[in-house]
Order: sequence, then C-alpha cells, then structure tokens
Amino acid sequence: MSSAAIPRLTLLNSEQIEFIHQNALKILATTGVRVDSPMVLSYLMDPGKNFSQPAVQVSGDRVTFPQEVIEWAIQAAPSVVDVYRRNGEPAFRLGADRARFGIGVTSLYYQDPLTDALTPFTRQNMRQMTRLGDQLPNYDVISTVGILQDIPAEIQDLFAALEMAANTTKPLVILVSQEERFGDVLDLLEHLSGELAEKPWVVPYFNPVTPLVYNQGTVEKMQASIERGLPLIVSNYSLAGMSTPLTPAGMLVLMLAELLAGLAIGQIMREGTPMILGILPAYMDLKTMTNFYDPQSMLVNLACAEMMAYYNLPHCGTSGSGTGWGPDILAAETYWMNHLTACLTKGGLAPFVGDTLTSKAFSATNVVYVHEIIEQALRYSQGFALDDANLGLDEIIQIGPGGSFLSTKLTRQVYRSAYYPSPIFPRWSMEKWQDRGQPPAQKVLREYTLDVLSGLKAPDDFEEMCERGETFIKTRI
Repeated sequence: MSSAAIPRLTLLNSEQIEFIHQNALKILATTGVRVDSPMVLSYLMDPGKNFSQPAVQVSGDRVTFPQEVIEWAIQAAPSVVDVYRRNGEPAFRLGADRARFGIGVTSLYYQDPLTDALTPFTRQNMRQMTRLGDQLPNYDVISTVGILQDIPAEIQDLFAALEMAANTTKPLVILVSQEERFGDVLDLLEHLSGELAEKPWVVPYFNPVTPLVYNQGTVEKMQASIERGLPLIVSNYSLAGMSTPLTPAGMLVLMLAELLAGLAIGQIMREGTPMILGILPAYMDLKTMTNFYDPQSMLVNLACAEMMAYYNLPHCGTSGSGTGWGPDILAAETYWMNHLTACLTKGGLAPFVGDTLTSKAFSATNVVYVHEIIEQALRYSQGFALDDANLGLDEIIQIGPGGSFLSTKLTRQVYRSAYYPSPIFPRWSMEKWQDRGQPPAQKVLREYTLDVLSGLKAPDDFEEMCERGETFIKTRI
C-alpha cells in the first residue's frame, strides 16, 4: 500500500460558484463595461467576416455581453499556458501544476536592506533586483520591479525592459507605464531574443480601471500583444469601499465580471489567445485613505482562484505584497497567509513579491524572506507519505518503550530531508543565542540578505545583451 496525505484548501461549494457566476453574467448582460478605444469598439462591432461567434452589443462606448458570448470565450481560451525561459527552455505550464511566484512590481523607491532608508528607484536597482530574483530558485518569473527615476520618463520603460532581459533568463511579466512605448518595448525584446510568440518568455500584464472600465491604453495594448501571439495577464485591483463594494461578495462578483469582459474582448480579437486572469483584492481604509490587504483579501483571492478552476482557466492572484513598513511582522503575517493559501489551491501565478509601504517601495529583504516562506509553504502543500516504508512499524516494535530512534535505519535514510533547514535562521538554543549577543531575527535576516546581494552574478550574455539593447534604444529616441 502506498499513499500520501496532501492538504487542500477549498472555499466555495457548487451552489456558491453558480451564484457568483450568474451574478457576474447579469452585470455583463445589463451594465456591461465601458471601452474607451474607438479602434477597439469598431473591431468589437465588426470583428470580421469569418467571425461566427455570438456578438457583443455596443452602444456608444458601452459594451454588454450576452451569456453565450462569455460561455464561448471561456471555452475558446486555453486551459494551460506554456511559459518559457529567454533561452527557449520550458519554464512552467501555468494551470497544469503547482503555484508559481515572482518578484515585482513598479515601485518608485528602493528600501535599503540594512537601514530601511528610501531612495528613488534606479537602473542599478533594477539590475540588482532582477539578478536577485534570478538567483533565488523559488521565484519563477521577474515582474517589472520598479519605475526608473534616473532615466528620462519617455525612455525609462525601454531601459527597464533591457535590464530585466539582460539580467535573467527567467520569464518576464512586463508592465509599461508609458503607453506609447509599449510597442517599442516589445520590439526591443524581440530584437534581443528573436520571435516572442513561438516560445513566449514575455507575458504582458494589464489592468482595467475598476469599476467596469477598459481604458484606451489597456485594450489597445492588449490588442498589440495578441497580434504578436503573446499570452497576457488581465488583472484588476480593488479599493474595496471605493472602486468596488466593501463586502467581499460584491467585490468578488464585480471584479469577476470585469475579468470575464476582458476575456471575451481578448478572444474576439483572436480566438484561442492564452489569457491568465485574476484579481488583487485590496481594501481602502476609509479613515486614513490607505490601501492594504486583509484576511478577507486572501479569501477573495482564493475564491477567484476557485472560479478560474471552475472555468478551467489559468489564475493570477495577489502576492500579499505592499503591506508593512519593510521587512517586519506586519509584512510577514500577510505574506504567510497569501503564500500558504496559494500553495494549497489549484496552481496559479503570484507575481508581485517584494514591494512594501503600500507598494511605493521595494525591499530586497522582503524578497529574501518570502523566498523562505514559499519554500516552507510548498513543503507544507506536498503533504507527507503515508505507507509501510515510511511508517517503520518493525522498528517501533523492536525499539519498544523507552528506546531511541537516533540510529535506526529509517532515521539514517530520511534525516537529511525530514525537516526544513532554514538557510537564514539557525536553530540556536537559548544559551547559544545569548552567546551570540542576543541578535533580533530581523538583524540576522538583513545580514543574510546583504550576503546574498554581494554574491549576485550576471548571465553569461549580459554584456552582449546590454550593448545590443542600448544600440536599439538609440534608434527609438
């Protein structure tokens, strides 16, 4: 007999899933979404002679979606998205296996690992943080880490994309702040690696404007990505009580309706486009007007993941980021809730580890600490073997009352993998901790982070990539 005890977390029953789905469909069929692009509105009204699927309804800038359109779009989109490394090697199959994680996203400041001092985010910060995410194996993607403050605004997206591409071979999730530069960024990445669509290692990320607006920049960048054959992420961000209802139920249904509208628009643009959908369910403190994640946020994130599993679509959710004042207990509680629950559900993508102070700053120390959280959460989600070989019943009977298992065969076989050895925090006794000067755990983490940062290395083709990229950028200035 051989079996395993695998922990799983579920939230919604079949009746609740149907309740959520039907109410999202009702929003789309009655209120719909606003689409601000005349070009995309024109396309939605007349997607081509060969387009035989049910039609959306367009009135001015308002688009409504009959139920059959949404059902067609759900069936048309792939259930698994294959993502590659820059060198063409397979990276992972999103929707086919476990949860995947990444660092990012778009912070304005960099937080010093030792002092917590904040400085404007620079090109050198982008280079170092990309290499950090590249080195730590539990991060599967690198998302746009920050907005470069030492590069002119009109070309900072190009240099950000170049530093990401040159300093890792892992897949990139890209966010472009200057909408008019989106095509140039994709051109740059193609110039560096060749055709993007055949083995996609670049996944653009897009946000509608909640509630229920697909602004011009978003839908036109979606169309540009789809025309190049790229997979894409559509994810929305709530400010519960402001841009969505304050209740988790209202937040979830409204944001799900937005996602399904984006899915339909994307499939109308090109049937079969790989799309990854998810929400960032943040709250807005109505007293301080500050956004934050709450335990209810993790439940809404879990509910969205289960809705995507119901639709058989890949999921992209929150990384629990932005909470706290740096690498502190405020951040730790949210990161733990988020990553543990993510690992206990159907696999999705959580691409935004590392930002702090309501996502305005980026912390390398957070990245290092959460890497440890992910390792332990993945270990938890794998459960444990429950069979005769791992029971060791004969040894239990042989050792008997008062015996010791220190030298048994089973102990010798499994002791190296039986429990998690943290590379950051040693298991000191009280006496040894006192002998070492009673260091706070946060001090040990900071010192470990500095040590990791001092040993970062560039990919072998770093110099070549930079030279080719900078030459290309000159042609676009």
